[in-house]
Amino acid sequence: MAPVEPPNWEDVFEDTRLPLMVDIGSGSGRFLILLAKRFLGSKNFLGLDIREKLVERSQFWAKELTLANIHFMVANATFTFGTLVSTYPGPLTCVSILCPDPHFKKRHHKRRILQEPLVDAIINNLARGGQILVQSDVHEVAVDMRKHFDSHFDSVQHMDAHHPNLCDDDGWLLENPIGIRTEREIHAQSEGAKIYRRMYEKM
Repeated sequence: MAPVEPPNWEDVFEDTRLPLMVDIGSGSGRFLILLAKRFLGSKNFLGLDIREKLVERSQFWAKELTLANIHFMVANATFTFGTLVSTYPGPLTCVSILCPDPHFKKRHHKRRILQEPLVDAIINNLARGGQILVQSDVHEVAVDMRKHFDSHFDSVQHMDAHHPNLCDDDGWLLENPIGIRTEREIHAQSEGAKIYRRMYEKM
């Protein structure tokens, strides 16, 4: 996938000074659209996905709902995240990676979206006090994402540092801290699966 140029943010959002949340692997866009409706006028939302048809459909529904605080882009965040968000005029205050493609085979692990360059780009561009939410219904994937961010203990800390009662004995969040579930999350929980979540805050 070719590198993606940052958009003209004034063409994308009504108010580019608002805090920005980025959802990496935004899928159908339902999760982010519901958030945009909830925080209309107070936050902006950017969805990134490599699947063009899903991005087109998400952008269509955002326009149908006349939401001026949300935008979807076709982009491989692993390689373009830093380039995109570093040009945004306002602060980056939240990044989510929710139930990404697990790529189970070991030789395909390098295709997993969360690689060290992306971790560095997220942490470097996140405003102080900004949050990172990662979750998966696949334990192996959740552990992999957790290891990436746990290793940056000098830059980010997990919520259990201040709110241990919000986590189980293994350090996974007991509840969805945002309050809106993705379609994958809804499906997985309907099948009885556990969702493994971690939320970090930049120090």
